[in-house]
Amino acid sequence: MSSEKVVIFDTTLRDGEQSPGASLSISEKLEIAHQLAKMRVDIIEAGFPVSSPAQFEATRLCAENVDGPVICGLARASAKDIESAGEALKAAKKSRIHTFIATSPIHMKHKLRKKSGEVLKMAAAAVTLARSITDDVEFSPEDACRSEMEFLYEILSAVIEAGATTLNIPDTVGYVLPYEYGRIIAKLKANVKDVDKAILSSHCHNDLGMAVANSLAGVRNGVRQVECTINGLGERAGNAAMEEVVMAIHTRPDFFGDARTDIKTTEIWRSSKLVSQLTGFVVQPNKAIIGANAFAHESGIHVDGILKERTTYEIMTPETIGLSGSRMVLGRHSGRHGFADRCETLGYNLTKGEVDIAYEMFLQIADKKKEVFDEDIAAIINDEVRAVEHVYNIEYMRITCETGTEPTASVKIRSADELTEAAACGDGPVDAAYEAIRQATGLSPIIENYSIRAITEGKDALGEATVRIRNDKRAFIGRGVSTDIIEASAKAYVDAINRMVTTERNGLD
Repeated sequence: MSSEKVVIFDTTLRDGEQSPGASLSISEKLEIAHQLAKMRVDIIEAGFPVSSPAQFEATRLCAENVDGPVICGLARASAKDIESAGEALKAAKKSRIHTFIATSPIHMKHKLRKKSGEVLKMAAAAVTLARSITDDVEFSPEDACRSEMEFLYEILSAVIEAGATTLNIPDTVGYVLPYEYGRIIAKLKANVKDVDKAILSSHCHNDLGMAVANSLAGVRNGVRQVECTINGLGERAGNAAMEEVVMAIHTRPDFFGDARTDIKTTEIWRSSKLVSQLTGFVVQPNKAIIGANAFAHESGIHVDGILKERTTYEIMTPETIGLSGSRMVLGRHSGRHGFADRCETLGYNLTKGEVDIAYEMFLQIADKKKEVFDEDIAAIINDEVRAVEHVYNIEYMRITCETGTEPTASVKIRSADELTEAAACGDGPVDAAYEAIRQATGLSPIIENYSIRAITEGKDALGEATVRIRNDKRAFIGRGVSTDIIEASAKAYVDAINRMVTTERNGLD
């Protein structure tokens, strides 16, 4: 590996999924992992295997099925965690165990309730054990940026001696500013014994909006691995956004010198859309790189400049991140071949059976609206082809809503060979539909969040509904698309229920 290559360590499936409300099924995690491999991510942190059967299984399946990137499992500095990670990663062609322990005074005193000497011994023992399982071991001193520097020098020197190959320096609570973070990295390079035997890594949170800036300050000072997530997902305010880190390095070689990544930037837009759709987290329009407005120009002065010379107001092109110069529009007469070709162009590798399913839905949508855009196709595939097992299906739904009267809903729900009918009233048509679905299924999960948005513009736009529900153990996100927002809402609710029931039946919470 070139000394100037910046390794991209993606933790969307681990830290990103810890975002409040983000909840991915095992099959969805595997789909994202395959897309990350297609984007040429160097390392995928697939999960925290010891934390739950679902985390273990997701990590195991990534290790078995995803080629290219190193597959990594997270583990605390304990034998049980490390052995669980090793077991989950057994089938990986290239594996890494990432072990961590807190090192800041506040964490050691209040969370660990241990002295620094005990923490140092635990860290070295953890790395030694992990190294007996794999040659690729990463160590993180949690809350490093609020730790005492002398203790960081000592513990990092000890884990290098024990066999750590990557030293990750987390700004766990997003506390420091770019100058401070860069200075911490510079001091570690100057004072940690045998630091050249390991790669220095950044892992920055965005509590003060500094995650990307801090990560790039780290790169300027010798960091050669950046831990990040698609769309900046992560706990609280999120992690460093991969697309921003990668495109900053890609766009500013004058500033970063020979530093480079191996990321296939034309897969950035596709990856962002996939993660957004599967997590139910809509990307804000003004989000850097991948927001809807990132390459939009409305101001007369800006438009005039763009028409005369594109670089006047665009420092990168839409094509660089995988956006085509013009959107392809399909209609009811486009044909199966044209539809399948467009799906492939958008990055979906569908089987013939999956194309057939998606095409039938496409024809239904095309009958209701004149033009079907790329965004509509992506929604159709994720709603129909990538859908979870259909334990419950809506066979019939009728909504009655008049001014001055209480909305009512009637539904027929099929489960296996059983058809159940129910009718209910509600505060509005969606509430009435949800109450009828609850009566028909006999399930009443808590609804934590509901949203509806237009996928494209115009009065016949496809609507996408997202619902987050919760049982006693965890949250589940359901999605539904339709030109009718009530139908989309009902489909989203049933989708969430199906995910909950499937997870409960498989015993993977």
